[in-house]
Amino acid sequence: MHRWKLRSLGNRKSSQQESGSLAKKTPPAGYLAVYVGMQERRFLIPTRFLNLPVFVGLLKRTEEEFGFQCSGGLVLLCEVEFFEEVLRLLEKDETKFGRFGLEDFFKIVSSDVAFDSCKETKSSHPAPFGATVRDGGVNFAIFSANAVSATLCLISLSDLHENRVTEKIFLDPLTNKTGDVWHVHLKGDFKDMLYGFKFDGSFSPEEGHYYDPSQIVLDPYAKAVISKEDFGVLGPDDNCWPQMACMIPTADDKFDWEGDSVLKYPQRDLIIYEMHVRGFTQHESSRAEFPGTYLGVVEKLDHLKELGINCIELMPCHEFNELEYYSYNSVLGDYKYGNSPHFLSRVNFWGYSTVNYFSPMTRYSSAGTRNCGRDAINEFKLLVREAHKRGIEVLMDVVFNHTAEGNEKGLTLSFKGVDNSVYYMLAPKGEFYNYSGCGNTFNCNHPVVRQFILDCLRYWVTEMHVDGFRFDLASIMTRSSSLWDAANVFGSPIKGDLLTTGTPLNSPPLIEMMSNDPILRHVKLIAEAWDAGGLYQVGRYPHWHIWSEWNGKYRDIVRQFIKGTHGFSGAFAECLCGSPDLYQEGGRKPWNSINFVCAHDGFTLADLVTYNEKHNLANGEDNNDGENHNNSWNCGQEGELASISVKKLRKRQMRNFFLCLMVSQGVPMIYMGDEYGHTKGGNNNTYCHDNYINYFQWDKKEESTSDFFRFCRLMTKFRHECESLGLNDFPTAERLQWHGHAPGTPDWSDTSRFVAFTLIDSVKHEIYIAFNASHLPVTITLPERPTYRWEPIVDTGKPAPFDFLSGDLPERDTAIKQYSHFLEANLYPMLSYSSIILILSPIDNA
Repeated sequence: MHRWKLRSLGNRKSSQQESGSLAKKTPPAGYLAVYVGMQERRFLIPTRFLNLPVFVGLLKRTEEEFGFQCSGGLVLLCEVEFFEEVLRLLEKDETKFGRFGLEDFFKIVSSDVAFDSCKETKSSHPAPFGATVRDGGVNFAIFSANAVSATLCLISLSDLHENRVTEKIFLDPLTNKTGDVWHVHLKGDFKDMLYGFKFDGSFSPEEGHYYDPSQIVLDPYAKAVISKEDFGVLGPDDNCWPQMACMIPTADDKFDWEGDSVLKYPQRDLIIYEMHVRGFTQHESSRAEFPGTYLGVVEKLDHLKELGINCIELMPCHEFNELEYYSYNSVLGDYKYGNSPHFLSRVNFWGYSTVNYFSPMTRYSSAGTRNCGRDAINEFKLLVREAHKRGIEVLMDVVFNHTAEGNEKGLTLSFKGVDNSVYYMLAPKGEFYNYSGCGNTFNCNHPVVRQFILDCLRYWVTEMHVDGFRFDLASIMTRSSSLWDAANVFGSPIKGDLLTTGTPLNSPPLIEMMSNDPILRHVKLIAEAWDAGGLYQVGRYPHWHIWSEWNGKYRDIVRQFIKGTHGFSGAFAECLCGSPDLYQEGGRKPWNSINFVCAHDGFTLADLVTYNEKHNLANGEDNNDGENHNNSWNCGQEGELASISVKKLRKRQMRNFFLCLMVSQGVPMIYMGDEYGHTKGGNNNTYCHDNYINYFQWDKKEESTSDFFRFCRLMTKFRHECESLGLNDFPTAERLQWHGHAPGTPDWSDTSRFVAFTLIDSVKHEIYIAFNASHLPVTITLPERPTYRWEPIVDTGKPAPFDFLSGDLPERDTAIKQYSHFLEANLYPMLSYSSIILILSPIDNA
């Protein structure tokens, strides 16, 4: 709605309208009388103003609506304050503001800004993007190719919670825009202020544009995002999506790294621990001073050190909205967020729905939004610094495949309102491609978007000191971009170099640039090499000899073999060797395979051996969500209530899986809580639960029944000690020899469920490892080694603590003597579903 109305007076009747000397006064030469507002206040303006765009716009509207008559003056039914501000700005700098049109002035004046208070300087810069401290103030720069106007909005903390803008600065497209970048420099210190942008342009979803000049959007390059204080608590007025704004940096934003730098471990030496920041210490049994936070993780780093972990992979820590999925849970009968295990509602607990990629999640910080988010940044840095002090690298799980803005029915928070057709893959009529399964697909290989991703990753490495990244649904990053060109979307018969949007590329520009970047090529880069659009690239992900992959095939094959499925012995042997069938031909190494049995997606290790079927009713989706093909086995009875014999077998199977993970070439990854046998009750898709289902339960870990933790700790220690269990190259016949029930006679038939091998090791001399996945026990013959004898170390068929005969075990010598009559005959008895490790010792030392 316009704030003015125009009509022509023609010859005014002074007896009715122009009483007083001012009405009778004839305008001087070169001036024109104008009557403004309902009170028809008289102004004299230079006639040359009539040629300025703002007055051309006013006169055009007058002529179109009332017909133009130049005698007697003009009545402008706009607000007097608006017209006074137009005249004031023209008098202040006619050269600058004389170029502005009517709509431009409306944006300036309607912003409620006294322009003198904007602190704007005449020198601003289009790079770097974001808010940057420089030249005694802050430079703001943001890309938007399709917006016709931009306004910088400054917001105080008090105004943020009232959904008010404190100050608005309209960006002059002539002086505050370079190419497709809008920019402005403001003098001063903005420590207690936040910012956002408003963009105007076409709101035309079918053309790919969602501009709304009334909506404040986040700067994609913002370093902290502020909204609500507490995790899982609704914003003002019970708002799931409260107003959000960006932190403005200051010259005082500093952190004492105490000489910290990235650790640069060879990847083959890593044992990765996938973990959730909030879930790790939120349970009351953690007794953490700062539960559910970055500082809470710091409090428990010694647990990870004890477990033998030297690398943590943090599930998403970028700013996201945990209340995105907030809704009534018909199964559990609640619609409000609550901590009670009996009143659970859907929240976005995992965080795979990014709002801003440069910003650490403020609600994972004990400081929350204090100091406009700067303290949250420093708490994340402190976590990294303290992890490095303990010899633990930090990887981030990043989600560049989609954002929280959803599809055409979703919200406009940032990218959609900045330049939707650039940041997202779109079809010809504006529909969102959905290779992510979450409503939209980030347009990763568009030149602007890939530069954004590179800038973001470099920031986390150089400023936040992280050691690498795991890329969620990374196959999306290999798909061709949409450039908002119908010929490009469908492929063109004329231009043969154009590809259909989303076509998998052999040499995707983004991946190539990351692989050759002078900073990023030296950190860990791990791909989840598939997406929701059916693209599965495990073993085939574009890599430039740098990228590693979550080896989903390892997970599936190991699960099948360990539970005793026929036909997997050969494939299982490949997994033990680092999957050379997948990686050797492409010139990669065993450490390019990230081996895992369990992760956040799917069953926990305890549930893998307890449930044949998923039990996801608590998610509120009628058990339709989550993977149906889990390759699990409940060992004979479904659920935790089972016979003693079934429970013993389950513990044995858990040890088998963990042992397999630790003796396989490649990089092992453990999922948080599996080290003590955490259960989620058979729920294999717990993305929406902020409760005990996803919380690490420290009391369970401390219980005497958690002997599994001891086993895991000793197995990781054993792996670290053995040079041969983290090879840089795939093992050859000189180092590795396969065996069957007898030495040198492996059985690769479809019915075989036994795999054994020896491995030459510079520390342990030689290691014998065997897996019996049959339901029958077997007595095996060991390879003969004159002057040496085989010494048992691990037997998953034995009860704790005899499952691992560590050097500090008081009964160790007695336990070994029980094997002596078998070992003297070069034999060893194995239970069904068991695995063993023996090492070679000189007879003199035996």
